[in-house]
Amino acid sequence: MKVLIAEDDRMLSDMLSARLRTSGFQVLTAYDAMQALMVAVRSVPSVIILDISMPAGTGLDVLAQLKRSNKTALIPVIVLTANADPEMGNTARGLGAVEYFTKPPDIEKIEASLKKLLGMGKATA
Repeated sequence: MKVLIAEDDRMLSDMLSARLRTSGFQVLTAYDAMQALMVAVRSVPSVIILDISMPAGTGLDVLAQLKRSNKTALIPVIVLTANADPEMGNTARGLGAVEYFTKPPDIEKIEASLKKLLGMGKATA
């Protein structure tokens, strides 16, 4: 299963990537909003982990564009953000996000969510 991690914090992106690769995922990365859209359209991942605050646009803009495109509309999107405002979670879900996690992330919960979304056995979160 192919996962796109769209996260401008390279340390966090590398940490998530390493964990998901050891769990058998193929990982793609993007470090800004424009790159996230290009990689998503070109590679059509099974799921996207999307940061809200990124250079070259916001994650919310990316999410809205992904959901408008026939090619990417059905890809589940998990939002990851440092913004702890509960309204941000409602906004992200309203735009089509299936999960919403705040930073620092609980990587085990994110991995369990991915496995659940992709039908890869029981989720343990």
